[in-house]
Amino acid sequence: MEPRTPISLITGALGSGKTTLLRHILQDAQQRLAVLMNEFGEIAIDSRILPGENLRIIELAGGCVCCELTGEFEAAVNEIIGRFRPELIVVEATGVADADTLAYEVQENLPQVRLDGVIHMIDAYASIEHPEIGRTARSQLQQADILLINKIDLVEPAAVEEIERQVRLYNDRARLLRCVRGNVERQVLFGLGLPLREPPPPRGPGAHLESFTYTTDRGLDRARFSRWIAGLPPEVYRAKGFVRLDGDRFLFNYVAGRMDLEEFPSETVQLVFIGPRITSIREAIIGGLRNCEV
Repeated sequence: MEPRTPISLITGALGSGKTTLLRHILQDAQQRLAVLMNEFGEIAIDSRILPGENLRIIELAGGCVCCELTGEFEAAVNEIIGRFRPELIVVEATGVADADTLAYEVQENLPQVRLDGVIHMIDAYASIEHPEIGRTARSQLQQADILLINKIDLVEPAAVEEIERQVRLYNDRARLLRCVRGNVERQVLFGLGLPLREPPPPRGPGAHLESFTYTTDRGLDRARFSRWIAGLPPEVYRAKGFVRLDGDRFLFNYVAGRMDLEEFPSETVQLVFIGPRITSIREAIIGGLRNCEV
């Protein structure tokens, strides 16, 4: 009987830094990795796309693959294993996923894999701006085997201490680490060897998030765009994508009222906006963006 493939789950709120963590993991890959993502647009990879029945597959250097889920989760994992025989699978869970349900599904319904651990990303800045903890966030905290408090460079040290105290109210067993931009040694994230999970309790429906995309070939005026971003309404939980500002090109992220730009080559402006009932203000957001166009 062949050994089961270890699988790790990365959870965290929208914009907490899950994809940035994945980028560090891929840069330091020393084994055949399969990364299953559901926010694929945050990473641009110049590689060859392969057809898959339940996922979109991109080949990476060193025998790794990066996959976007397009079908059932179990079928996608089976396809990855059958086609690529990875030594480790890393799954970036959606920011609104119930971590206990996903972890139990991996354990009970995928006999060819074993759950290596659940890594939970905590946005230190957003935790200060929005300290309330909802049902989904509580589930993700409680299921975590490793807690990463990310973006600690954006808050005071005393605030980080308070975040740790609050986190420990929900999970006092997980390994807790601090980091900036998801920069963590991958050796501490994998190979945990954990006990079996208990089945999750039944739940009602969770919050429904909507999204839409804005694309243009025109660049944006940086000063106007910055002022417009600062005035976004609370319905915008998260925004991400690529922008051209005064001729410069950036990877764009927005969460908890804060904009982050990272130099990144992109030919067009492509932005995704996420939030509850956000389609009701879609035209207002698009109108504001058009006013920023050069």
